[in-house]
Amino acid sequence: MEEKALRLSAVFLMILTAVSFVLLPKLPALHTWEVEAREERIAEEEFAQSQVTMQNLKIKEQNEAAGAKGELSIRLPEGVTGDQIAVSNDYVTQTIRVEIPQADRTYFDSYPVLGNSDYIDGLSYTRQGETGVIEVTTNKVYELQTEYDTQNFYFNFLTPHEVYDKVVVIDAGHGGRAVGANKQGINEKDIDLAIVLKLKEIFDNSDQNIGVYYTRTDDSNPTFDQRVQLANKSDADLFISIHNNSTRSGRMSGTSGTQVMYDETSEASRQFAQICLEEVTGRIGSRDKGLVEGDSIYIIRTSKVPVALIEVGFMTNKDELEKLNSDAYQRETAEGVYQAVLRAFEEGY
Repeated sequence: MEEKALRLSAVFLMILTAVSFVLLPKLPALHTWEVEAREERIAEEEFAQSQVTMQNLKIKEQNEAAGAKGELSIRLPEGVTGDQIAVSNDYVTQTIRVEIPQADRTYFDSYPVLGNSDYIDGLSYTRQGETGVIEVTTNKVYELQTEYDTQNFYFNFLTPHEVYDKVVVIDAGHGGRAVGANKQGINEKDIDLAIVLKLKEIFDNSDQNIGVYYTRTDDSNPTFDQRVQLANKSDADLFISIHNNSTRSGRMSGTSGTQVMYDETSEASRQFAQICLEEVTGRIGSRDKGLVEGDSIYIIRTSKVPVALIEVGFMTNKDELEKLNSDAYQRETAEGVYQAVLRAFEEGY
């Protein structure tokens, strides 16, 4: 009996060892999936809480032969002029918000929205005080051309590449209640955003005709799908996500340096990641810790455009954390990312 128990124990240990050899290489990916799942739940909850109840509207099709001036047109209520209409375009959710004074639900029964529905996934309406609010959900990212006359307000939809020579999407990692790594009272989400805002300043002052779309410029937390679809639905030439690293244990250590993750199924992504790695480390003088295959990350494996996720530095390294939290280092990092974009375009992206 004792011999049989020993044999069973030996078999169990062999099975356990075999399973360990199979699973241990996957543990980083499994940990990543767990963190992603938790942060995605938070993002989805925050997005749901921000929504208001809307009633559906329908578009009445009107072709050019019928005299349509814009691809979409809305009749102005009596006494309301075009300059009183407020229009905003949320590129992240592909939602255009139109605020129209004195327009209630019955108004659109008499004067339906006219135009071409080829660009539109959904149209809805709500009332806020004396103002009617229309939300137009588009099927891609569009830039708007608007104009008006004495009776109507018109919209035309332009793709980003009809406006800009090149298109880039920049993602600041984490946000909202998803803080990322937290060391010595410093949240990763804040460093990520600070770098992106400095990068935005550089692009805003650039003379290049580059259209840059940002997943967030504040402490919001778009879902992973919203982040990557901003790149996909704008047909971006490049997609960059800014993050910061930590050791697996989360303990402070001497590990430091910059890594860049890429889509291992895309040679264009790998080459772009290498450009980012060289330009950022060259600019800030950080240690080059190489490229990392990134298909375990949702926004990487789902991106249809060349993508690079830059882990600028290790927050679990005391000296590097101090640098990452400094205005000067953040600005130098942003300059490195900017130069990576310009170099990538020079090299044919």
